[in-house]
Amino acid sequence: MAIPKDPFMLLSYVNTQLRDFYSTLDDLCEGLELEREDLEKRLGEADFHYRPERNQFV
Repeated sequence: MAIPKDPFMLLSYVNTQLRDFYSTLDDLCEGLELEREDLEKRLGEADFHYRPERNQFV
């Protein structure tokens, strides 16, 4: 499955997945077969960072 390349679309997609289907970022990455470091880097370049206490990128 391809994930959005645009960082804002990616943010929306990932946060929706985290809210609706996955209780942690690790679960999401495993379920979608993504590399956590790559995902965090891509979103970090747009100044979005994972907050485990909220289970979302902000």
